[in-house]
Amino acid sequence: MQSLYEWDFYGKKDSLEKIVERNISDFGPGLEDLNFVRSLVQGVTSHISNIDKIIEKAAPEWPISQIPLIDRNVLRIGLFELLYSNKDEVPPKVAINEAIELAKTFSGTTSGKFVNGVLGTVFKQLESQ
Repeated sequence: MQSLYEWDFYGKKDSLEKIVERNISDFGPGLEDLNFVRSLVQGVTSHISNIDKIIEKAAPEWPISQIPLIDRNVLRIGLFELLYSNKDEVPPKVAINEAIELAKTFSGTTSGKFVNGVLGTVFKQLESQ
């Protein structure tokens, strides 16, 4: 989340790979599964256009540019896990709960509810298909 936030904050101009590697070096000594971090970032960025469209559809009163940076990137991670990841590794309800906790921990007081609303809407649509 931190790397995606930084990349987004600077207008997606810097190399995300360099940001990730620097953050791993600075803040992630001892992380056991670096492949998970890299695949999550790669997955989010490779599907970012579709993920952003889904966010705007699920929260039509919030254009993507007006969603706070942290919330926007938490939603991107959560939606990537909901839509594209292996459901055996990350069950949908776990992905939603983790995203809510990230939003509550690192963003504003209503961010957890907002993230829950958006991801919950998408999850319900997926279940009905």
